[in-house]
Amino acid sequence: MTATTLRPLTGFGTVSGVPWLPDGFTDVFDSTLVRVGEVELHTVQGGAGQPVLLVGGWPQNWYVWRLVMPRLAEHFRVIAVDPRGVGPSDKPHGGYDTGTVAAELVALMRALGHERFAMAGHDVGMWIGYALAADHRDVLERLALLDATIPGLAPDVPLFGSEAHNDLLWHFAFNRKRSVNEQLVRGREHIYYGDQFRQKAARPLPDSAVAFYVESLARDPEALRASFDYYRATDDNIAQNHRRKRHPLTLPVLSVAGAHGQGQRLADLLGPVTEQLDSAVLPDCGHYVPEEHPDALLEHLLPFLHH
Repeated sequence: MTATTLRPLTGFGTVSGVPWLPDGFTDVFDSTLVRVGEVELHTVQGGAGQPVLLVGGWPQNWYVWRLVMPRLAEHFRVIAVDPRGVGPSDKPHGGYDTGTVAAELVALMRALGHERFAMAGHDVGMWIGYALAADHRDVLERLALLDATIPGLAPDVPLFGSEAHNDLLWHFAFNRKRSVNEQLVRGREHIYYGDQFRQKAARPLPDSAVAFYVESLARDPEALRASFDYYRATDDNIAQNHRRKRHPLTLPVLSVAGAHGQGQRLADLLGPVTEQLDSAVLPDCGHYVPEEHPDALLEHLLPFLHH
């Protein structure tokens, strides 16, 4: 691989520019920019063994995996990626539908020398993981999907549902709006994203982590725009997923949800579109599974990946 396709990266949002990391983290992991087609993607890589790709969700980035990455790296080559639009990765206009992003991550792994790999996706990373497994059926060995719903697989949501349902899902409608949402949130990122983190965590995330996630979106107008672009692709994602669900996934799939997040709904969602599904619901856990209960997640994830 040439120096132009792979280069070290430091600064805000990389392993050298985030809040607290587990002891020894930077001895194992480093930040690297990888050129994939027209974009450069930020990856945090470490460990040796079979490759495992980790993809986080909105409004987060690779940092959501920090508590599980050291244990995974004892057994696997771990690649946590910020997809297009996220963190220090490039933020082009367009291309935020799950089919495009999934293909780009397959190309990323290929550029790193990994033709086949396992993957775990949380939130929007779960959307991408499902798309990648469905669109590139010869690539994934195993797939873990963590606490999200998937447009085009989940039933349509009524506008006049319960208040609890609205609290959980209202951001879907808001995030899809064009331009107005950016104008309303810019300069008030701590209000909007702070509310999301408070509402959806059964165990509150550290203030330093929330502040980092908010700053990641507040410091660059393109980051705010790109974070909404993932939701503005919802029509495309629904159409793609209507096609994908005609052919259930045949690879082994693990679903892990928080009891105060998706709970049993996650396994119910994935059951009809998978042939080999193991599922777990973690008690006293909200939406942010890798941060709220990293050890409990690893109890399910490590045996699944080792199988």
